Amino acid sequence: MIVASLPALEPDLSFVYLPHSEQAFEFTFAAKKEALGPHIRSRWAWEENYQRDVHRARFSEKVFFSILQDGVPIGTLSWMIFADHARFGEFYLLNAYQQKGIGTRVLKHIVEQADRHRLGIRLEYLKWNPVGRLYLRHDFRPTQETENHVFLERAAR
Repeated sequence: MIVASLPALEPDLSFVYLPHSEQAFEFTFAAKKEALGPHIRSRWAWEENYQRDVHRARFSEKVFFSILQDGVPIGTLSWMIFADHARFGEFYLLNAYQQKGIGTRVLKHIVEQADRHRLGIRLEYLKWNPVGRLYLRHDFRPTQETENHVFLERAAR
C-alpha cells in the first residue's frame, strides 16, 4: 500500500492526513456516529462500546483524512492506493454539510485521482444507506453482497 495524499479541491475543500492519534480517532468516530449512526440505528441498537471497537479496528488498518471546507473540518474519508486498485471508504460528512453537493464533489475528485493512476476503486456500504445511489451514478458496479453490505468497484479508466 502507498499512503497517497489528496490534492485540494478548489476553491474550498482540502484533505488533511490524520495521524493515528486519540484526537484523530475521536473526530473520525464522531463523524461516523453522526453520519452513519442513523442508518445503523434503523436496524440495530447503537452499542457505543461495540461501535468504538469496530471503528478503532478500521482506524488502525486504514489511512484517514479529514475533509475541510474553508479550513473547517466537515467530515472524513479513507483513501489508500494499492498496486492494482484504490480503496475508498469511511466517507462521512457531518449532518450540516450533507445534501449540499459536497459528497458528489468529493466522490468525483476521488474518481479523478484514481483515473490519474489508472486504478479501479473499491468500496462498500450498508445496503440500506442511500449513499449507494451516489456510487451507482458514478459508474460503480456491485461485485458482491452480504446480508448487510454491498461491495462495489469502479473499473480503471
